[in-house]
Amino acid sequence: MRNGRGRVTLPSQKDFLNETKELMERWGADAIRDSDGTKLDDDIKQLDAKIYTTYFVARGHNDFAEKHMEECQQLYLMSQFNTAHNEELKIDFMKGYFEEQLKPDYVHDPKVYWEVIDRTTGKVVDIDNWSVNKQDNSVTITNAIPWHEYTVSFLVYAIWDPTQMYNHITNDWGDTPHDIPFDVRQPNSNKYMKDYLSQWLKENPDTDVVRFTTFFYHFTLVFNNLGKEKFVDWFGYGASVSVAALDAFEKEKGYRLRPEDIVDQGYYNTSFRIPTKAFLDYMDFVQKFVAEEARKLVDIVHESGKEAMMFLGDNWIGTEPYGEYFKNIGLDAVVGSVGGGATLRMIADIPHVRYTEGRFLPYFFPDTFYEGNNPVIEANENWLTARRAILRNPVDRIGYGGYLSLAYKFPDFVSYIESVTDEFREIYDTIHGVEPYSGLKVAILNSWGKLRTWQTHMVAHALWYKQIYSYLGILESLSGADVDVVFISFDDVINNGVPDDVDVIINAGDAGTAFSGGHYWTNEKLVTTIRSWIYNGGGFIGVGEPTAYQHEGHYFQLATALGVDKELGFSLSTDKYFVTPVNEHFITKDSQSFDFGEGMKNIYALSEKTEILEYSDGEVHLASGSFGQGRTVYIAGLPYSEENTRLLMRSLYYAAQKEEAFYRWHSSNIYCEVHVYPAIGKAAIVNNSMEEQTTMIYNGQGKAKEVKLAPSEIRWEVFSDEGEFADRD
Repeated sequence: MRNGRGRVTLPSQKDFLNETKELMERWGADAIRDSDGTKLDDDIKQLDAKIYTTYFVARGHNDFAEKHMEECQQLYLMSQFNTAHNEELKIDFMKGYFEEQLKPDYVHDPKVYWEVIDRTTGKVVDIDNWSVNKQDNSVTITNAIPWHEYTVSFLVYAIWDPTQMYNHITNDWGDTPHDIPFDVRQPNSNKYMKDYLSQWLKENPDTDVVRFTTFFYHFTLVFNNLGKEKFVDWFGYGASVSVAALDAFEKEKGYRLRPEDIVDQGYYNTSFRIPTKAFLDYMDFVQKFVAEEARKLVDIVHESGKEAMMFLGDNWIGTEPYGEYFKNIGLDAVVGSVGGGATLRMIADIPHVRYTEGRFLPYFFPDTFYEGNNPVIEANENWLTARRAILRNPVDRIGYGGYLSLAYKFPDFVSYIESVTDEFREIYDTIHGVEPYSGLKVAILNSWGKLRTWQTHMVAHALWYKQIYSYLGILESLSGADVDVVFISFDDVINNGVPDDVDVIINAGDAGTAFSGGHYWTNEKLVTTIRSWIYNGGGFIGVGEPTAYQHEGHYFQLATALGVDKELGFSLSTDKYFVTPVNEHFITKDSQSFDFGEGMKNIYALSEKTEILEYSDGEVHLASGSFGQGRTVYIAGLPYSEENTRLLMRSLYYAAQKEEAFYRWHSSNIYCEVHVYPAIGKAAIVNNSMEEQTTMIYNGQGKAKEVKLAPSEIRWEVFSDEGEFADRD
């Protein structure tokens, strides 16, 4: 049954009019967009739909950029580590980098803006002891110390936009010109971006929505000498650095940044690094500048009578949607790529815009749409994980991107997306603006807090990495769970304490990362505040290496509260007798087996009071305990799965001491969930699997009834003010 039309954006391309009209009808699309590498012809622009036009502010304008190469965007990079064998060392600092993307900056004096560092001692090498050879891009160090390692931190110009480079290589665009990114902090570039936009708006009267992709600075994406990704950090600020930025920073903040503040020993301040004050200051500086300049462009768009939309990707650095300055940009909408529930919530929860849109996967590119592959599989997985989050807080629109002509060749895929778009509209029309039932409030505690809401443990957006999936599962589970989720920083707790309405705090991550906390856990105020909060009734869940920092006889600084610690070898002489798991427990009641992902080695119980819930290979992987009036849970890792979502939810309700509330609006089957909307007296019962499921559904009073659901089915039920299910609506 069709659920009307609207809230869907369809990608299209030249010479594809009839097929576009067909899919507009089948998918109920009310907007059409172009994509990187496609254009819309005039006939398509005249269809009954909003027209989104991709707009690149600081790339795709080579006629201008080639005349102002001195205003190209810049990066600070670090050379490979080089060992001195004697007192002279020659370093090929561009070794391993892609020279089609990067060009050393010799316009500005390397002796002023570069750094050579002895990485054995950490000391900066005096500028009199090194020289640059521009002919072969090398630095020669004199008076080097034999067998010490050295690196060069150097400035380059970015002469090829990395997203266009990726698309160019993936789609074999051949002789297509390389987009040259320019820096709008520079005078000619700043004037050009405003003048060009004003003229472009006049020349594109059929455009309804200007889809900024995005604004000025690309996330850090550097390619190696083989044209493959060398360094990718979706949160990286590397491409926003320039001589002009360094000078402006010094004027605004009162001190000058070193190259090391940016290259950060070669880690480039990834979001896993505990941020330094200098880097936080730099982020603030960039965000403020980007917001001010982006607002000027948005105002120009609004003056032309069009809407301004930002793509949360590509050149999004400085537009942090949960940052202090985002609201000043004045955007109408944000669109982002949906990799699952966590990324859906990252988009849907963005404040200060009129609407949000999720670009669903797969992208219509030949790396997915090729003979012999079935794109329905990826689309189904993407929809089911995102749907859980939509049922908590829906984006206002969904859409797709890429070459529509590729997707059209797969009729099963076209049919599947038809069902997805109908289901999305049904969900949205039912629950938009309606607050869902929440049984708990959970705070994720890390170095970033609110700034990185729904963004923890990500490297390249939603891509899988071995080192992060055991933690990303927490966010993915929570994205569609019946709990409110907030993100707080260590500084928030130090300065303001734990928010009064929080039931449970989660601290998760590997030791030394921004997510676990590292040296923060030696802060007396932080540790005592949280200890006191737990002791007086709060709940705390630690995953992986929570509160980890070797200090004063503990590795986990909340070891006494957690009831477990990690053996580093220092206490091997102390016997550990506490190894017997409890027979049964509220937390593990639904668990048939355990998956802790990469897990954590050498965790042991501190005393007989620790409730060991899983013990194998001579170590604890799951435990709970009490500390004063509060409760704690330790989990070795939590990849996303239906089983682990249930394990986490039971852990949360146990830590909050609300076990009875767990059985309100509850499904006995872990593959099914109940999403409840008290204000409208409706509940969505969903099957999150691709198989038929039978489950007992418990209403708000804990009374149950049996429900059978088809694969992936969503069923709406109405209920009375007393929480009793009524007849099917």
